[in-house]
Amino acid sequence: MGDNRRLALAAPPPDPFGERHRPAWCERLQLLGGRFDFEGDSPALLRLVRAAYAGLPAHRLGGAVPHYRVRLLTGAASRSRASQRDEPWPVQPLAGAGILCGTTGSATFVALTPGQRAALIVVARNMLRHAYHVRYELLEFAVYVLAARGQGLLPLHAACLGRNGAGVLLVGASGSGKSTLVLQGLLGGLDFLAEDSVLVSPQDLLATGIPTFLHLCRDSLGFVTTAQRRALLRAATVIRRRSGVEKLEIDVRCLKGRTAATPLPIRAVVFLSRRSARGARLLQPLPASVMLHRLAASQRYAAMQPGWGTFCRQLSRLPAYELRRGSHPQEAVETLRNLLSDNRELGR
Repeated sequence: MGDNRRLALAAPPPDPFGERHRPAWCERLQLLGGRFDFEGDSPALLRLVRAAYAGLPAHRLGGAVPHYRVRLLTGAASRSRASQRDEPWPVQPLAGAGILCGTTGSATFVALTPGQRAALIVVARNMLRHAYHVRYELLEFAVYVLAARGQGLLPLHAACLGRNGAGVLLVGASGSGKSTLVLQGLLGGLDFLAEDSVLVSPQDLLATGIPTFLHLCRDSLGFVTTAQRRALLRAATVIRRRSGVEKLEIDVRCLKGRTAATPLPIRAVVFLSRRSARGARLLQPLPASVMLHRLAASQRYAAMQPGWGTFCRQLSRLPAYELRRGSHPQEAVETLRNLLSDNRELGR
């Protein structure tokens, strides 16, 4: 009898997974057309959420506002060699049984179920010193994927600027000058929607984004005034990309520029080119066939998502251009301003 008792399994605790545990804090924010409830157990994670999303305009795409839930928890400190590195191991994406996951191979991971509009992010305590990587690779990954999958939006690697309630989609490879152009547009009075990631409704081409940060090389500040440079540096921290390149991460909310108060309907597509205009017009029209070919080549992930065909059909009705370089980025900003002011050019 004694041996049987020793072999019997111990009764589990009433809530072994912490499913009924009340979080220490909750933060409700409306982002990317959805309502996000963030909850967690650590003031450091709350600060991370607020640093990423506080103070943004509440975008709504029409219809019922979907509800998403993101839970952030701190885990035990990682004892792996990754914790001794200057930066954590890259996130490895995994998927199965309707669950999407990204893990650093240690005690830090993100798991989300798009069908249930929910995500769980666990951050090892010693990973909190890598706040940029946690925000950019785990938190933003969860928020963008949930919003895109939950609302049928296409995730584009692009930027977007607007004026008078209309937006221009700016497409370009790394190093093409998207961030520099967005900065100049912001300083020049255009509405800032997104620098690097845009979510677009395929049916009506309504675009949303998170206009929080710009990521710039220091030489981009050579095109601004001394007063502007000082303001930008006050709003900046230095981050290191996975490539090893250091960038200035500038919090746009600390500046006086305009962020897009509402989602913007896309009225034109502009591909950024490294080529010099050499005295000719900066904007060169593109046939729809060329535009669609370039778009598919630059948006390989989006091209595999539902709605891509509808998106391309709708986009092919809009004007498309290649934007070449002038002597100063403000020439490009003035070109975009004129484009956004010309209803005929935009096909309205």
